[in-house]
Amino acid sequence: MELQLPPITYFLGLSAVMFALGIVGVTLRKNALIIFMSLELMFNAANLAFVSFASFYQNINGQVFVFFVMAVAAAEVAVGLALIVAIFRTKKSIDIDQMKNLKG
Repeated sequence: MELQLPPITYFLGLSAVMFALGIVGVTLRKNALIIFMSLELMFNAANLAFVSFASFYQNINGQVFVFFVMAVAAAEVAVGLALIVAIFRTKKSIDIDQMKNLKG
């Protein structure tokens, strides 16, 4: 018995909703951790779209590209969290508005 998947439009719709929520989180929030989580949500939305198209077209290239996106996301999180910790040690806050004073 073959597994029947839902149509690709369901996955692409979910991906679009996830990406939109990520954009809202990046633009409206002032906490740096929430902004990084919203960026990760946007990366995962793109990954879902890549995997959906790879499954629909029976091509492995989309899934290979997801591994590269995940590697970039992991590097972004490592560098971003290191910056957040360094800023928190000096400013005792991770509010984005207070980071404007770091010009130098």
